[in-house]
Amino acid sequence: MARQPVDGDEKKRIRRLAGARHAPGDWILRARIVTPSWEGLRVPQVTARAGCDAKTVRRWLHRFNEQGLDRLGDRPGGGRKRRI
Repeated sequence: MARQPVDGDEKKRIRRLAGARHAPGDWILRARIVTPSWEGLRVPQVTARAGCDAKTVRRWLHRFNEQGLDRLGDRPGGGRKRRI
């Protein structure tokens, strides 16, 4: 389960993001994983709602619990640097 929001602002931002239409798709999905968890739903139920794998749900709930809202985005990519 996701930890409770730190303050009302964090809760408001995540709920707004979960219902957004014009935000990055990965952020919307991850907010839609955290929000039902606050309502007391377990991983299998959140998985059915979000339409993704249980391992994915667990990974994003753990990252949210450890690092908060700002870490719901993608981490900087590794990979080879582009040269022109």
